[in-house]
Amino acid sequence: MKIQDFFNRMNFKDAGDTTVLEIRSILRMYIMEPSKVFFTDFRTTKDGGLTEKLKKLCRKAGIANIDFENKLTAIKMHFGEDGNLSFLRPEYARAVADLVKELGGKPFLTDCNTLYPGCRKNAVDHLDIAARHGFLQITTGCPVIIGDGLKGTDEVDVPVRNGEYCKTAHIGRAIMDADVFISLSHFKGHEATGFGGTCKNIGMGCGSRAGKMDQHNSGKPVVNQDACRGCKMCAKECGSDAISFDSKKAFINQDLCKGCGRCIGACNFDAIYNPNSSANEDLDRKMAEYTMAVCDGRPCFHINMILDVSPWCDCHAFNDAPLIPNIGMAASFDPVALDQACSDMCQKAARFQNTRITDHSAKGIKMTGDLWKDSTRDSVWDETLIHAQKIGLGTREYVLETVN
Repeated sequence: MKIQDFFNRMNFKDAGDTTVLEIRSILRMYIMEPSKVFFTDFRTTKDGGLTEKLKKLCRKAGIANIDFENKLTAIKMHFGEDGNLSFLRPEYARAVADLVKELGGKPFLTDCNTLYPGCRKNAVDHLDIAARHGFLQITTGCPVIIGDGLKGTDEVDVPVRNGEYCKTAHIGRAIMDADVFISLSHFKGHEATGFGGTCKNIGMGCGSRAGKMDQHNSGKPVVNQDACRGCKMCAKECGSDAISFDSKKAFINQDLCKGCGRCIGACNFDAIYNPNSSANEDLDRKMAEYTMAVCDGRPCFHINMILDVSPWCDCHAFNDAPLIPNIGMAASFDPVALDQACSDMCQKAARFQNTRITDHSAKGIKMTGDLWKDSTRDSVWDETLIHAQKIGLGTREYVLETVN
């Protein structure tokens, strides 16, 4: 029996009721009804550009079914680190904000501060880099509000339904105060989680500084002294001043290290690793539970933009060459199905030459055929989706509908 048929037979009238949402999540754990994911490519004509195509995609995916009337609507995205050029353009945010306003809502763009020092460690610096990257009210049509306040400490402790690793999630207050939540994510690779999409944007991105620490605390990296070349690239990426050099070899101070893993991605010689073999699995599962905390029991809608699929997160002050061509944009009410569908499309895409993956191949590293594992060997990217489905956040089963 389809879940919607069950609702019809039980005569549920208010599909937005919290009880109904809880029942829907629980039933998905057992019935596994495929979720709809809507997709469109980046081809356009003189009749309309990409922003109009994005709005059309969202409408086809059912965003208008959400009651936006006078609702404060958070649009969660990433404003890009200083020096990074692969973050989403402000015009995409403008398209989503305009659509929300057309539907009666009051949108604002939001992200939370980072765990590590940089251009987004507090709201003053964060708003400054957002403005420099074009995220201004005059360009996006809505204000920017940093979700966890001035210093990353304005948070709400949110119970995690079905949580196994996190019974409570520390989420930015402005994000939880919003009536409606929309995620607008850049779908690309990631040095710890394999790829970053909707669940990464929400789970890690909506965590306050304490929330990010909570997710990253399963292990801290160490250095293989024999493999270290003393190039100091890891130290440039470390935001905790935890890396020093003794006898021209890197050493990580475990007391200062926050476990963010940026140094692992920065090392070109695979000299840095996490001795806790389950660290990435734990991170992925916690991220799924934090996503559950943000989305559970309120209207949500999710968008992934599959372009500039670089191997690393937009949190870095650089962006490496993309691994695959630009694919398109996808939207769904189900964050798990959306990430699964986007990952599947990326896995099937032709691979570029002269990338992080071809560098690995040139070093004699055996290729697996898995895009994310060939880029980040220690990632267990599917664990996020497996655990998200297990706790009732969504389903990995989907039906892909193409919007022309």
